[in-house]
Amino acid sequence: MVPQRFAPVLSGLILSGLMSLIVSGLSTARAVGLGEAFPGLWLGNWAMSWAIAFPTVLVVAPVTRRIVARLVRRD
Repeated sequence: MVPQRFAPVLSGLILSGLMSLIVSGLSTARAVGLGEAFPGLWLGNWAMSWAIAFPTVLVVAPVTRRIVARLVRRD
């Protein structure tokens, strides 16, 4: 198990991985179609996308939390 203090990083890793997997799959399919080359191209594009998405999520997530905290009414 991963220690609790790493939860935000693990969350960012999983979120960025899933989101980049979906978005790169859709954009790859639109660009080249669902032919024989699709799986290899998708995995390559996903790896590149995830390499950019993960650090971006780590930087943007705290800013997003602050913005949401200001927009949400506390009951």
